[in-house]
Amino acid sequence: MSTEHLSLAAAELRSVLERIMPAHHAKWGDSDEWEALTDFQRELGTAGWGASSWPVEIGGKGLDVPDQLACDEEFARAKAPRRVAVFGTNNVGPTIAAVGTTEQKKSLQAILMGDEIWCQGFSEPDAGSDLAGLRTKADVTDDGFIVNGQKVWTSIGLNATHCMLLCRTDPDAMKHKGISALLVPMDTPGLTRRAIKQINGEAEFAELFFDNMFVPRTALLGPLHEGWRVTMTTLGFERAGVLSVAGNLVGKVTAMMHSQHLADAPAALRDRALHTYSKALILEWMGQRALAETTDGPGAVSSLIKLFWSHLGAEFAEVNADVVGIGLIAGLEPDAANELLTSRSSKIAGGTSEVMKNLIGERNLGLPREPR
Repeated sequence: MSTEHLSLAAAELRSVLERIMPAHHAKWGDSDEWEALTDFQRELGTAGWGASSWPVEIGGKGLDVPDQLACDEEFARAKAPRRVAVFGTNNVGPTIAAVGTTEQKKSLQAILMGDEIWCQGFSEPDAGSDLAGLRTKADVTDDGFIVNGQKVWTSIGLNATHCMLLCRTDPDAMKHKGISALLVPMDTPGLTRRAIKQINGEAEFAELFFDNMFVPRTALLGPLHEGWRVTMTTLGFERAGVLSVAGNLVGKVTAMMHSQHLADAPAALRDRALHTYSKALILEWMGQRALAETTDGPGAVSSLIKLFWSHLGAEFAEVNADVVGIGLIAGLEPDAANELLTSRSSKIAGGTSEVMKNLIGERNLGLPREPR
């Protein structure tokens, strides 16, 4: 796309990337090592693009969702490294800006510059995506909290410097009550982390263990026992992220449709691919509808898009594997192989399909709540 057809924001970002990407490649090549990724975040922060969706007054660009998606396309076009500060810029940072103390808001600049990389301590072994069922407890003391418990499937948990941690601070309250959000440095004594090795050999996730970990009272984000409300604030900032990953999938399906592999495929396989492509177009239309909505809280259109995206992603991975054929097994198509190996996780990450269906049924369709 020529610059005259770009939004002002996307055109500015294109110029920034054209300036910083050559130096980044000269230093790191195509490395996806953690140091290279955090260095890229610092380069973005220095250029004023650390968190483009944030309001201007806290260091962002104040971009709306359509501009954010246009900028995501520019990152993809430039083949820029993935942005590892995503949980800090998309979730934790905006929540701190909304409900944090003056002292806590000092982290905003550190997030922008890549000096603080945040993860989210939400999912647990016995609760999964049911945040209200979490059991990690934080006993309230005069000057803070004593935390004991475990988190699992914590994205970038091995490398993050800080964690937004959900704990149960009132065990006698109802499931959605008595939860508090704590801001915890990952080098806090009593916190240990262990890699979760994935089927593709990577370790993107971690288990977190808390053994009598002391956290000062100043780490409390928002009111005591009101962590559920704080969490809903956090999840409410995920709209652009949901639309972005959906758009990425549409792009992958479209690329498959234009590939020589598919042109050479049997008619039956081309028919399967066309069926997948039709679903991708539906996903794209759902995203356009979401953009037209003036409001979209957690569990509304975003939940429907996430559910559809996760199942379509698994379907695409299988069809694409058949399209590229023997090259996948021979190691000639690493991207397609990785897509196939990791595609099932999309039905779990960010909320399982079962949880998404409950949200859609209860909040979109007005069905009775599932018995708890």
